[in-house]
Amino acid sequence: MEFLEKLKEYIDITDKGLDRYLPKEDVYPEILHKAMRYSVFAGGKRIRPVMLLASCEAFGGNADRAVPFACAMEMIHTYSLIHDDLPAMDNDDYRRGRLTNHKVYGEAMAILAGDGLLSWAFELMAKESVKNPLGIRAMAEIAEGAGINGMVRGQVSDVINENKEIDEDTLKFIHNNKTGAMIKASFAAGAVLGGAGEEDVNKLIAVGENIGLGFQIQDDILDVTGTFETLGKPINSDEKNHKTTFVSVYGLERSGQMAENAFKKAENILKEISGNSDFLIGLTKYISKREC
Repeated sequence: MEFLEKLKEYIDITDKGLDRYLPKEDVYPEILHKAMRYSVFAGGKRIRPVMLLASCEAFGGNADRAVPFACAMEMIHTYSLIHDDLPAMDNDDYRRGRLTNHKVYGEAMAILAGDGLLSWAFELMAKESVKNPLGIRAMAEIAEGAGINGMVRGQVSDVINENKEIDEDTLKFIHNNKTGAMIKASFAAGAVLGGAGEEDVNKLIAVGENIGLGFQIQDDILDVTGTFETLGKPINSDEKNHKTTFVSVYGLERSGQMAENAFKKAENILKEISGNSDFLIGLTKYISKREC
């Protein structure tokens, strides 16, 4: 199967799973479930679920058994975006070309929709782990990536350093946690569910670290070079908040080289795993060329 066909298959599996697991819009309280679905089905690229499903299959695992964890990963990612967009955080009006959740449903419901997605994600994984013992370790990897040792830690560092000049180490710390932690968790959880050994799990964590770094550098570049049509949000938002970015520290050209090097490192590590890395290498190349 060609790469793009397989990518579409993973995305379709995730979308169908999300529709199946999330409460329907006509379930009381309807406004909560409408708000949750509004952001989950707002056109996300499903990169993290794809990483998880593909990592599982790379080691001979059954992707169908990993779908609840892939969907949980997307729910957690979506909750973080809903909360990021709030006035107390980034104060964004648009996400993926649509009004942000709080602009449609109000701040209180946006907070509750995010809370609902986060807790529902862990309920889903916990129930699945009763049937699949490997799920406990996978859930722990995702919890670490999402929590105070991962994404939340990065978000806190980002908030407390807003409107400050920060050094390169702090910049990398923010994004290794805020962006990279959940990408690492996607690879690690998928590998665990696929039955990978500890050495391979650690290699995929390193893959996630490098892809997460490249991904964030790309975001900083796109905030300068992109348009509303391609990004689905106003550009130069970091300038508005006077945030330090890879571009402001290193410039466009060097930032581009850093992103390219990070993706290349990820590819080289993937060539060393004991599983079938063909799709994951293709995914790394695909992400490295993204324009939105």
